[in-house]
Amino acid sequence: MEIAADNLRMNSSDYNYIWQASGWPHWRFDLSALAGPMAEVSHAQGRLMGRLADVGMALRDQASLAALTEDVIKTSAIEGEQLDTQSVRSSIARRLGVDIGALAPVDRHVEGVVGMVLDATANCQATVSPERLFGWHAALFPTGYSGLSRIRVGSWRDDANGPMQVVSGPIGRQRVHFEAPPADRLDAETGRFFDWLNGASNDAPLIKAGLGHLWFVTLHPFDDGNGRIARAIGDLLLARADGSPQRFYSLSAQIQRERKAYYDILERTQKNLPATNFHDSSTGGMRRDSHDTHTLDVTEWLAWFLETLHRAVDQAHSTLDAVLTRTRFWQHWGTMPLNERQVKLLNKLLDGFEGKLTSSKWAAIAKCSPDTALRDINDLLARGVLRKTEAGGRSTCYELNDRLPLRP
Repeated sequence: MEIAADNLRMNSSDYNYIWQASGWPHWRFDLSALAGPMAEVSHAQGRLMGRLADVGMALRDQASLAALTEDVIKTSAIEGEQLDTQSVRSSIARRLGVDIGALAPVDRHVEGVVGMVLDATANCQATVSPERLFGWHAALFPTGYSGLSRIRVGSWRDDANGPMQVVSGPIGRQRVHFEAPPADRLDAETGRFFDWLNGASNDAPLIKAGLGHLWFVTLHPFDDGNGRIARAIGDLLLARADGSPQRFYSLSAQIQRERKAYYDILERTQKNLPATNFHDSSTGGMRRDSHDTHTLDVTEWLAWFLETLHRAVDQAHSTLDAVLTRTRFWQHWGTMPLNERQVKLLNKLLDGFEGKLTSSKWAAIAKCSPDTALRDINDLLARGVLRKTEAGGRSTCYELNDRLPLRP
């Protein structure tokens, strides 16, 4: 399912949405149904932190750098925007003081997304205010444009061109997935949201992270960037829940892997189908409501959020494996004289090169001639750093020689 840009507007529809329900925004959910998933996530987080405790501070920094890099890239990719991995990694490394050698050039758009993600996590305990989110928004759109469209930056939307709607499909046959509250309600709505976000809560921290993400993206208070800022708020609340600003897993990356399911569950929740038994967050008790079609029951969303978070934490073990492989690789081969092209391509292979590495791809990535690329490759083949894959002839491909011990 393709979701259109936030600033695409249409005529108001007859749909009823969750923010129109009586009792809004007193979220309700079946706490007994969520207890198991919460316990499983907490157990997975404990396993990951236990493993990280054994690898030392330097490797933990590298693991955090990898997780944050993925988070920045994937939260933008969800919206169809592709950022340069090396630029993102360099920007984060510079801000965190992590040594990764030569730094890649960084543009102000990359700096803006990185700044938002790092502020959300590193300063997770700081008060969240409209001014803070306006700063995030201005960092996401430094030119005042989203694509070719001029947008209101650093302030709430005004709905001058009609109600805020999330739509998809070709012009003339668009489908409305969601319509946000009117702009004239945003001061009151966001004020209530900030009071809840910054105040004490009876909700479990992981539940609060899921609710914060959903609540903000339902308000949709900006012309564009609402999804990215909602995910940053979720990350902020997860950092509070973890009790640590250092991040080792990326929920945004997992959402990107499950992008269609993410939009499907958002749409179902925001159109608010009837519920059965639920936990009333305003009273802490269980209730059943068979009269009001709009029950504000978000159990399904929270279950999906927790299950996706669990998969994100599990995926972090693969990220840690990659960090350990990279470190051991350079411990073994780091004293070998290599040119800049070889270092660049070896790091790409260590990062998980997509597809097969051929001499033509080497030449394109390293910006060198085919003859130079082949000389680079043959040099690494002779030293045992690379090996040929089983495919030969015109399909000759190369990969890291992991059959050798990675220690001297």
